[in-house]
Amino acid sequence: MRHLLSIEDLGAAGINEILDLSDTFVEVSGRSIPKVPALRGKTVAWLFYEDSTRTRLSFETAAKRLSADTMNFGVSSSSVNKGEGLRDTVETITAMGVDAIVVRHASPGVPWQITRWTDACVINAGDGWHQHPTQALLDCYTLRQHFDSLEGRHIAIVGDIKHSRVARSDLLAFTMLGAEVTLVAPQTLLPPSLEGWPAKTSHDIDAVLPSADVVYLLRMQRERMHEALLPSLREYRAGYGLTLDRCALLADHALVMHPGPMNRGVEIDPEVADLDRSVVVEQVANGVAVRMAVLYLLLGSGVELTGGAR
Repeated sequence: MRHLLSIEDLGAAGINEILDLSDTFVEVSGRSIPKVPALRGKTVAWLFYEDSTRTRLSFETAAKRLSADTMNFGVSSSSVNKGEGLRDTVETITAMGVDAIVVRHASPGVPWQITRWTDACVINAGDGWHQHPTQALLDCYTLRQHFDSLEGRHIAIVGDIKHSRVARSDLLAFTMLGAEVTLVAPQTLLPPSLEGWPAKTSHDIDAVLPSADVVYLLRMQRERMHEALLPSLREYRAGYGLTLDRCALLADHALVMHPGPMNRGVEIDPEVADLDRSVVVEQVANGVAVRMAVLYLLLGSGVELTGGAR
């Protein structure tokens, strides 16, 4: 694996390889000194043109636990504000000697373009509405901790499907691992065409919840909306928000997931976010181990891990 641009780069076998390796790094993260020298001498740069808390901090933590050096690029304090283009920025960072570039950008396809301008490994940390492969990996890992396998599981992805790169990546990953996925949203929040999407659709969340093993909630991507797609957030909550009353429709074993940041009181009620069936905090914790696995596979091939990690 040279780059990680899309969950489709991996296939089911590649996903399972990363999930298996993530077990090792969960163990590393639980140590009193959660660090191994696997990527000592490697440098990882962050190229984030969009705001991020979880993904950026998770990748940075992952790199440091692998003993990599890190290079932080802040758009607001860079030459981008002087008109520097993306290609010049990438070539500048590459000239400084980096081994991997983790990129987030509002435009779909940017990570693919960057691979033409650098000999570093490129990891897609989110490109527009398109892909977010490491989010899909950490979500699969979290579910595997609870269900062992996704084969035959029913996962409902609820919310702003149209603008969500998480929905696209998760749908592909979940179905590759054998799950059945139902997309639940008002018509205005579904893509204009679902051709090629391996999923059912529904506009009735109450009809879907009783058979769901997992309810994956998405926030309203208001920063990507250029038209009025809903009468109000209050109406959205009434029709599609996961309330305590709706939780009563779920099976006892069903889990609630969210990629964050949560809009409590819109797609998820505060009380629901704090239930035992909510695994949102687990998703964040697992993100570090999964991203350690991704960085190690890209940059540490042939490097023997020490201290029991293999």
